[in-house]
Amino acid sequence: MRRKRFVLMLFAAALLTGARAGAQQEKSKPPSQDSMSGMDMSNMQHDDASPGAPSAHDAMAGHHMDMGAHMYMTELRPENTADDNRAAALVETLQRSIGKYKDYRVSLADGFQIFMPNVPQEHYHFTNYRYAFEASFLFNPEHPTSLLYKKTKDGYELEGAMYTAPRRFTEDQLNERVPLSVARWHKHVNLCLPPKGAQMKPADWKEFGFRGSIATEGACREAGGRWIPQIFGWMVHVYPYETDPGKIWAH
Repeated sequence: MRRKRFVLMLFAAALLTGARAGAQQEKSKPPSQDSMSGMDMSNMQHDDASPGAPSAHDAMAGHHMDMGAHMYMTELRPENTADDNRAAALVETLQRSIGKYKDYRVSLADGFQIFMPNVPQEHYHFTNYRYAFEASFLFNPEHPTSLLYKKTKDGYELEGAMYTAPRRFTEDQLNERVPLSVARWHKHVNLCLPPKGAQMKPADWKEFGFRGSIATEGACREAGGRWIPQIFGWMVHVYPYETDPGKIWAH
């Protein structure tokens, strides 16, 4: 249930207004995931997941390069000064708005929630579900869907943030949020999940899931799996504290 709630994932977070946990916690429960198209997990089933099975956290934990046919990334458009200036302004706005979250406890107090804190990850996503909902309708660069942290011996170190957008968006619409000449948005596609309720062995996950070999609807049908053309909405990571421009909008 925790994974299922998560997405939004994803990430995905900021496509929504933080309020202090505690007094607000009871009255501000995260909106239904079905309304958060930027991080939609409605097609994801977790009742059949076996121990060690790759699933939602693989999509958000630094394993993108292993996904092959399950990852679609936008192509970089020609560089131009207007886009460079717009991207620089976004980075400046993000730096200013998330600076207080260098103390990760402040982000938790403001309504961000750690996605799967007990699972080792390259980047831990602290997701704000209200911001995720907001991002389904409008783009507020001060409200990233997720904050990206690195685990340290004393807690967490802030590295960056993740913006999300609804799966229905065209690339031109993504470009209006973050220019495609500087950043490559990505989405998770061609996913084959195992049959619902099946008791899967670890080896079966070489075929199913985010890094599985099955990447076509026909092959998925033959394997008795559940075909999902796209899971989650669009995502893009930004690391505003990097000094190398090439690493700020890491691809």
